[in-house]
Amino acid sequence: MENMNLNTNINVMPRIGEKAPEFTAVTTQGTIHFPSDFKGKWKILFSHPADFTPVCTSEFMTFAKMAQEFEALNCQLVGLSVDGIHSHIAWLRTIKEKIDFRGMSNMEVKFPLIEDIKMEVAGKYGMIQPGESTTSAVRAVFFIDQNDVIRTIMYYPLSLGRNFEEIKRVLVGLQTCDAFGVALPADWKPGVEVIVPPAGSCGVAKERMENKSGELHCYDWFFCTRDLAKEEVEEKLNVKF
Repeated sequence: MENMNLNTNINVMPRIGEKAPEFTAVTTQGTIHFPSDFKGKWKILFSHPADFTPVCTSEFMTFAKMAQEFEALNCQLVGLSVDGIHSHIAWLRTIKEKIDFRGMSNMEVKFPLIEDIKMEVAGKYGMIQPGESTTSAVRAVFFIDQNDVIRTIMYYPLSLGRNFEEIKRVLVGLQTCDAFGVALPADWKPGVEVIVPPAGSCGVAKERMENKSGELHCYDWFFCTRDLAKEEVEEKLNVKF
């Protein structure tokens, strides 16, 4: 799918449920072919406005700190900005060697950071939004599943750092929905009750009507939940929370 409107030159971001746009790019970890190089993995592709900026530095340090947690969830992190590769390398070296922030120090960023000087990848993913900036990518986050389908999109302005616990929660939530065929209520975390799909879907209509097992808690005909232990989620996702 072409994500550039040729008549208006406005970038159109991909939509949830669509295949992630493909690209080849130079990164701090070598050339990558996205998303094909990470087939079978979940991917989080995220953009930041610029190297050597304070909000971005705090975010990259946090991602580096949590990298193993995302790896345990079979998720590949891939960063992007419109800066060049030499700027990326110098910035990441500065983070590792000089920055001590909130107890985070000596943080080494091992996931790829894409060089996108021509803004080609940012254009494909609608990361350049002229109302915010014509030369920097906003703080976008794309969650892409094992089949290379976009599942969730988050956008933040340049001035607001992201909530990385929420990013992890979304990833865990998406994997839980897939693994158990459920939906998740507001503020869900592993161990909290889950929503049973509406009657007529996923073969649960009869179970809803009879509810003989006592496992369902129905607030009304359209809103039923069941318990899902944290241990069940951990076992299914093969990770500890």
